[in-house]
Amino acid sequence: MSVINAVVGLGAPVMMPILFLVMGLVFGLGFGKSFKAGMLVGIGFVGVSLVINYLLDALGSATQAMVDRLGLHLTVLDVGWGTASTIGWGSPLVPVVVVTLLVVNALLLVVGLTKTIDIDIFNYWIFLLVGAVAYAASGRFWIGVAACVIAFVLSLVVGDLIAPFVQKQYDLRGISFPHFTCLNFVPIGIVVNWAVEHTPGLRKVDINPEKIAKRFGVLGDPIVIGLLLGLLMGMGGGIGVDDTVLLGVKVAASMYILPKMIDILVEGLTTVRDGAEIRLKKWFPNREFYFGMDTALLIGEPAVLATGVLLIPIALVLAFILPGNKVLPFVDLPSLMFLMALVTPFCKRNMFRMLLTGTVALVLIMYAGSDLGVWFAQSAGQSGIEVPSGTPEITNLVGGATTPVGWLLIRLAAIFGA
Repeated sequence: MSVINAVVGLGAPVMMPILFLVMGLVFGLGFGKSFKAGMLVGIGFVGVSLVINYLLDALGSATQAMVDRLGLHLTVLDVGWGTASTIGWGSPLVPVVVVTLLVVNALLLVVGLTKTIDIDIFNYWIFLLVGAVAYAASGRFWIGVAACVIAFVLSLVVGDLIAPFVQKQYDLRGISFPHFTCLNFVPIGIVVNWAVEHTPGLRKVDINPEKIAKRFGVLGDPIVIGLLLGLLMGMGGGIGVDDTVLLGVKVAASMYILPKMIDILVEGLTTVRDGAEIRLKKWFPNREFYFGMDTALLIGEPAVLATGVLLIPIALVLAFILPGNKVLPFVDLPSLMFLMALVTPFCKRNMFRMLLTGTVALVLIMYAGSDLGVWFAQSAGQSGIEVPSGTPEITNLVGGATTPVGWLLIRLAAIFGA
């Protein structure tokens, strides 16, 4: 655990080069090729992180202004994925859960029940968060551990099932995304897509970056879409002309630069994947394997970015009008784009269908957050995190606990722990 905690504590930019260097050596690529591949992955992660953080920071001020402008006063505060990940990694469950998940993944690979080698260890915080809140709800350590393991196994299984569709959409052969949060909303995307397909009139509505570009020329370019979205966000927040224009340029820059950073990461990833594919076919002639990665690789898709930005005002309106909602969307609002990363292939990159899916997802997230707020705050206390003064209940929007399956696991934990 000391080694695992030390590596995880260094963050993805250091952890991923180490992992890919080791994997490259294991799969016979040689030190030089493995080192370069690992460094490209690390450099790519640095670039992706810089651009995403730049975008989230840029949207943060406009988001706060919109919250203040609407005058929302709700009792369950969205503290964001950063705090939620700290709750997960600070949980008493960590030593048992991390080792257990690594062993479970290995066993499932050996017996052929999964194709995914989940190397996205940092995002174990999502499983740990589900377990931490389940532990708080049940008061029983092993129920919390069981919730983590169930969420992990479900992510591997569903990640395997949808991998061919995601690989085709994003041109990422040999990659899967066992990301518990995002996977929860794939069934909703499938149902929404089916419903729209069978609704006269609605099925003809097709909004995607290519069709916008074809119809409106330069206005459909991702740079221009980013500029317009930034300007709309700024005007919605009333942050002033100068800041609004600056926000528009920042969103446009992010939409242009992010795919290029992802290309660097994928170059290193592809080198190791190709080497692994050759070696694994020799070791296991009739088996196919995937590397489990973070959905940050998918955020550069213009449809995902644009839909995520449009979901911010929708979330605020929902918070205002949903009967019984107690969640104040705040810190995680700029991160809503992550919810759409795995939905995209199943909605055919149609942003209209993605927005409908995102709206349904937000409704479920807010009601789950309203229900789990007290236990969420208790899990923070168990992880040594101080809840903001005057805020007895907390939540976050893009963590596993407030997903439909996460909520169900925590509710079942409370029943079994009673």
